[in-house]
Amino acid sequence: MLERKSFKNQLKKLIDSPENHTYLLAVSGGADSMVLASLFLSIRDNMRDMGFGFQVAHINYKLRGEDSDLDQKVVQDFCEKHHIPFHLYEVSEKDQKPENSIQLWARELRYAFFRQIQEKENLEFLATAHHLNDQLETFIINLSKASGINGLSGIPVNDNRILRPLLPFSKEEIYEFARINNIDYREDLSNKKNDYLRNKIRNEIVPKLLETNDHFLENFKKSISYLNQTKDFVQEQIREIEKKLSTFNQSHIILSKKKLQLESDFVQFEILKKYGFDREEEIPKIFKAENGSSFFSNDFELKIGRDELVFFNRNVKRKPKDEIILIEDFDFTGDQINMNLKDIIEDIEEINKTFEWDFDADKLRFPLQLRQQQEGDIFYPSGFSGKKKVSKFFRDEKLSILAKQKIWLLTDSNDNVLGIIPFRQDRRYAKDEKTKYILKIFNEK
Repeated sequence: MLERKSFKNQLKKLIDSPENHTYLLAVSGGADSMVLASLFLSIRDNMRDMGFGFQVAHINYKLRGEDSDLDQKVVQDFCEKHHIPFHLYEVSEKDQKPENSIQLWARELRYAFFRQIQEKENLEFLATAHHLNDQLETFIINLSKASGINGLSGIPVNDNRILRPLLPFSKEEIYEFARINNIDYREDLSNKKNDYLRNKIRNEIVPKLLETNDHFLENFKKSISYLNQTKDFVQEQIREIEKKLSTFNQSHIILSKKKLQLESDFVQFEILKKYGFDREEEIPKIFKAENGSSFFSNDFELKIGRDELVFFNRNVKRKPKDEIILIEDFDFTGDQINMNLKDIIEDIEEINKTFEWDFDADKLRFPLQLRQQQEGDIFYPSGFSGKKKVSKFFRDEKLSILAKQKIWLLTDSNDNVLGIIPFRQDRRYAKDEKTKYILKIFNEK
């Protein structure tokens, strides 16, 4: 039963010490949101010396003429009477209301408005008035979409600091609370129309379901609870599997492609979904893609390696390695200059490979620099005939994506590749029997 005490207890289940936080309430003027505002008001009046505080936000979509203005008035009058900060957004032509997808447009508009107020007023949580009947409608909608356990688990009570403390309570309980406490509210008559899927479910399907069993909603609430427990258990198992497949650091996440392929389609989907790859038809393409291919979601770039999948957060800028001037010129007063790269390139130690290259200084065009691979780079690897693309050399060496990022090319002032550090020198510039001046470049462990 919905009472002030049961509501306060529900709020305590959602967050620790709710009396020490601040809230923005989304209030439309309907019974559910006006009851929500009244319940928050009762908490505020009993906790004036605590950190508890709330404000109200209302959207006037101008979709129902005078009715929309009367909805606004009910909310605004309530706030003025009880000295509650009131925030209003009135939709105008600049908002470019679409002919279709009105509900999606309205949702995006109001949540953008809510986030703006929260940031400006430093309000920690957004509270909405979704209730148990909304939960049932959402369950049926998601059931029709084959949305899996996440969809069937329904609307979360606490999701990214959005609280829904009325979710355990039915619409009937909310109306009863409003009646007993003389709470003014407005009925949105457009909800009686079956223009939208949710309204059709609300007006036609849900009443028939409720007729089948006097305890239907109560049993449904228990089923949702069981489904959420199942979802939590499954997600914990998914996290454990992902840990075994993954390597994490600040700039990227690596998954073993081979091991992930051995998991079920469900596990593959749940793991890849976390990185925004949530279209089932895309997953086989990821596993079949060529080495070096890329896929993009809103937040991540996925690069395909031979044995791994590497995820880069697109919101974190990856700073490219700068070119390093290795040697400005050769001092021809001596016969040889030796240069150890150990103290110049930190990644050399990670590659864990020693090398020693002797160049004919007369063949080089100074200054010499170190840079990373660029599209179209070629060189003439020592020990082989002919030339080779650097990208092809990387493939033949079966280097991982991350190993490639640690590879430096030694180039001259004409941008000719003198060698791929630490793997192979370009034979055109190597010392020979006619060499007088030697530049030795090497790496010692």
